[in-house]
Amino acid sequence: MKNDETIYVIGDIHGCFKMFEKLMEEISWQPEKDKLIFLGDYIDRGPDSKEVVEYIVGLKKKYSNIRCLLGNHEICLLNYFLYKDSAPFLMNGGGKTIISYELNNGNRIPEEHFDFFKSLETYIELDNYYFVHAGFRPGIKIKKQEQDDLLWIRDPFISSEYDFGKRVIFGHTSFSAPLIMPNKIGLDTGAVFGNKLTCLKLPDMNFFHVEAGSV
Repeated sequence: MKNDETIYVIGDIHGCFKMFEKLMEEISWQPEKDKLIFLGDYIDRGPDSKEVVEYIVGLKKKYSNIRCLLGNHEICLLNYFLYKDSAPFLMNGGGKTIISYELNNGNRIPEEHFDFFKSLETYIELDNYYFVHAGFRPGIKIKKQEQDDLLWIRDPFISSEYDFGKRVIFGHTSFSAPLIMPNKIGLDTGAVFGNKLTCLKLPDMNFFHVEAGSV
């Protein structure tokens, strides 16, 4: 990341489209020059997974400086449709996604959306930061991390003060407010659980929030 480069990072949306739409209106993202990074978990639990994905797919068609991470909920969806592994998907709120896409009526997930899910990155490395959905396992080189940890890890990462070489920006584990530690920043602030959706502006360290009750 160049010293003058601005990056906006958005935490777990989980189908909360109205909150997401309002957050996008409130941040000062300039798509012609600023990066926009999503930390995964666009779907499940909330009511409007399809609308969230449609919005992000539309942004990616217009702008090239958007990068999107794979979350544990997206891997569950992919495993459900590609390998018929239904239990993890349904146990983690996938029923709401089925309703959002009206899949019970014989519809299919639009090919453009499915291509989006398959294109998601497991982690992103920039000059000063790592971006990952869940975190990294302390003591293991980044390139040797297991995908299962990148998407699902909690306490071995959350409680660690391990220096990964760059500050890690992550989602997945929800907090009432952003977790700020010297080695990491957690941006899942429980939008789908009635709390708020958070965006971090780097390198300014400015936080933007939309409260669940405000939409």
